[in-house]
Amino acid sequence: MKKLSLFALVALFAFTACNSNTEKSEGTETLTQESPAEVVAKEVSITINAGDDMKFDLAEIKVKEGQTVKITLNHTGKLAKEAMGHNWALLTQGTIVSDFAAKAMQAKDTDYIPAGATEVIVHTKLIGGGQTDTIEFVAPAKGVYEFICTFPGHSALMKGTFYVE
Repeated sequence: MKKLSLFALVALFAFTACNSNTEKSEGTETLTQESPAEVVAKEVSITINAGDDMKFDLAEIKVKEGQTVKITLNHTGKLAKEAMGHNWALLTQGTIVSDFAAKAMQAKDTDYIPAGATEVIVHTKLIGGGQTDTIEFVAPAKGVYEFICTFPGHSALMKGTFYVE
């Protein structure tokens, strides 16, 4: 009886050990073990705050190529967009920020984003105190990009670097 009980216990242990693989033998599902560093979210949400002090609270943003990026810009100040408007514009690689900002200052009718501007990949609306705008886009090719606020005079302080890995 003891031999039978011991045999049953060993068989149960062996059966349990054999079935704890990370792959299903039926072919319907394969599970792989990945370290947390290897797992990349398909979407990333980023909130940027900017107030009447003309500063973004983020100077750097890092994302992965092809990742869906959701940017929410919050204007935490009180002034209207005509006096202290903010937007967030991602510029193409190689754009000379000062040259583009000078061109953007002339585009009041289009909220300081020049019509047909090839330097802008994506941008939020121009917003005033207490307002928010959200945009969603696919991260461009790997590289280093600049982002700015295009409201006249703001790009000197309201700028940052957008890294795509």
